[in-house]
Amino acid sequence: NGNTVKHFYRSQLPPAEVLELADRFFAALELDRTLNAQRARAYAGPLGTLKLAVNKEGGHYTYVSIETDQMGESRLDRNAKRFFVELKRTEDPAYRLAAAY
Repeated sequence: NGNTVKHFYRSQLPPAEVLELADRFFAALELDRTLNAQRARAYAGPLGTLKLAVNKEGGHYTYVSIETDQMGESRLDRNAKRFFVELKRTEDPAYRLAAAY
C-alpha cells in the first residue's frame, strides 16, 4: 500500500548488541529475518514487514531506526516500541516504564 511508519531511538548500546537483541526479540514474534547486513536487519511475518538499521552517532550513541509497512498503531508498530523499551531496560535494568498522563 506504500504506507510506512518510522520510529527511532538513541541507544547507549553498541550496534552489534542492538542487532543481537533485535534478532532475539523479533524471532520471538515469529518474524523471519529476511536481511542480515552489518548494520541492518529486515524481518517479515504475519504481522507485516519491519526494517531496522543502526548507525553510530555522535560519540557513544547508536541511532536505531525502525520502519514498518503498517499503518498507525498496528501490532507490529506497538512491538517496535516495545523493542525500544527492551533496549532501555538493557541499558538500565532498574528502568520501569511509567504512564505519562
